[in-house]
Amino acid sequence: MPELVPGVAALPLTIENVYFVGAPGSPWVLVDTGTPGMAPRIRAAAAERYGASTRPEAILLTHGHTDHAGSAAALAEAWNVPIYAHVLELPYITGKSLYPPKDPTVGGAMALLSRAFPMNVVNLSGLIQPLPDGVVPGLPDWQWVFTPGHSPGHVSFFCPEKSVLLAGDAFTTVNMNSFVDLAVKRQEISIPPPPFTCDWDAARKSVAALAELGPTAIGCGHGRPMTGPSLPAGLRDFSAHFTPPAHGRYVGSPAETDATGIVSLPPPAPDLFPVQAAVIVALLAGGHALSRR
Repeated sequence: MPELVPGVAALPLTIENVYFVGAPGSPWVLVDTGTPGMAPRIRAAAAERYGASTRPEAILLTHGHTDHAGSAAALAEAWNVPIYAHVLELPYITGKSLYPPKDPTVGGAMALLSRAFPMNVVNLSGLIQPLPDGVVPGLPDWQWVFTPGHSPGHVSFFCPEKSVLLAGDAFTTVNMNSFVDLAVKRQEISIPPPPFTCDWDAARKSVAALAELGPTAIGCGHGRPMTGPSLPAGLRDFSAHFTPPAHGRYVGSPAETDATGIVSLPPPAPDLFPVQAAVIVALLAGGHALSRR
C-alpha cells in the first residue's frame, strides 16, 4: 500500500479508497470500509501491514454511503471494534431514514453510471457510535472537520502535524464527469461525486474550510492520493472556482435534513434520458431492419 505520509497508507479497492492510519507496530485506525464484500481484502491488507493478529482501535467513517460503509459491519464484528460517524449521519445508517435520492440528471460519466447503481442501505445499528466532540477516537493528534454537502453528516480527518487530509467525498482527486479520466485515474482536484451530492452550497463551503487547512497530502474516497508543496495553492484555487453542475435536482435547492433524517426534498429535475434512450434504440432498430432488406 502506498503511503501518503509516514504512517498513513491508502488501499485502493474497486472504485473507492480506504485508509490505514498508524505506523506498522503502532496502534492504528481504519478510515472508511469500501463496498460490501471488501472485508476479506481489507483484513488481509491490515494483516500484511500490522501483523496477523492485529485489529484497529476504531473504524472511522467519513459518511455512510455504501461505497464507504459497505463493509463496516463485517469488519467491526470480525475485529470487535467500534465504528464512529457524525451524529447527523446516523439516521441513514441505523435504518431511521433513507439518504436523499441520487440525481442522475446532473450529467457526466458518474451520473450515467449511477443509473445502474442500486441505492443500497447500510444498517449499522448496535455497532455505530457518534463521533465525540473535538476528539478523533484512536488518533489523538488528528481532528475531524464537519464537511456536509455530499451527505448531511459528512466529515473529513486532518492531522496538522503531518499536514495530511483524508477528505472522503468532500471533493475528489479525479474528474468523475469524465469516462477517460475515470479509466486512467488522472489526478485532478474535482467536485464531490455529482449524482450523490445533496447540497451543493454546503459542499462549496466545506471545500473552502478544507482549503484553509493547507494540506500538503490529500487522500480522497475516489481518485489517487495527491502530495506535494503545490497542493495548498491548488486546493485554494479549486475552492475559489468551485463550480456545481449546471442543472440537477439539488442544484439551487438542497435536500433539507435534520437529526432524524430527511425533512423535505426538492422535486425531481426533468429527466430526458429515458426519452433519448428510447429514440436511440428505435433508430438503431430501424437501421438494422433496413439493412436486412
